[in-house]
Amino acid sequence: MIFRLLDLFCGAGGAAMGYHRAGFEVVGVDIKPQPRYPFEFHQADALEYCIEHGHEFDAIHASPPCQKYSLIRRGLWPGRDHPDLIRPTRTVLLGTAVPYVIENVVGARSAMRDPIVLCGSMFTLGYEGHQLRRHRLFECSFPVPQPACRHNNRVPVPVYGGGQDKDYHQPPRTRVIGVYGSSGGSSTRDGRAFFNVDARREAMGIDWMTNKELSQAIPPAYTEHIGKQLIAILERTHLCHAQRCEK
Repeated sequence: MIFRLLDLFCGAGGAAMGYHRAGFEVVGVDIKPQPRYPFEFHQADALEYCIEHGHEFDAIHASPPCQKYSLIRRGLWPGRDHPDLIRPTRTVLLGTAVPYVIENVVGARSAMRDPIVLCGSMFTLGYEGHQLRRHRLFECSFPVPQPACRHNNRVPVPVYGGGQDKDYHQPPRTRVIGVYGSSGGSSTRDGRAFFNVDARREAMGIDWMTNKELSQAIPPAYTEHIGKQLIAILERTHLCHAQRCEK
């Protein structure tokens, strides 16, 4: 049986690809055009679409904008008030009565309910010895095991920022990949490591996004891990329902 998942605030589809690899048929919704989204896409207000269509799906993933909780955004625009969309999103998801996942940045912990933390080191993500860490929180309405972080002693790869067409450089002798901003060619100059878009794509496990899209994306490995747990739960639930109907 093929289960359908609704991907809200979908961006360019990093989360969607992980759920697809886990076995879901994925439909994405975002208020902005997403020309590189790899699956069926609807441009619409995510929560309005969910209120109308959420019950038609077997599960829902939501990645509401993180500006309110992003340390970088708060540093760039101190005093600017950003809306909290996590709580309204949860309210809408609970109204659908289907399993859900809410994803956000580590700074959003106070707004989330018992989230797990996923990190690139759990899935050996990186580029030529540079480790991708990229911690993200996931509030799941079903149990999901949390692997252990496997941080090495090297500096991690950053993946965030505004997407300017410039090289990003690490301090001397670092081994962490940064995925933020945007850059040209990969190189090492004056003891500093520079990463281009191809290196960041490899580190994230994403080959179809621009650098700016990468900066806002979730590595598919994260949601593939969650999706496999969810598929198993949905299969058991479907089997139990079928057995009850036979009696």
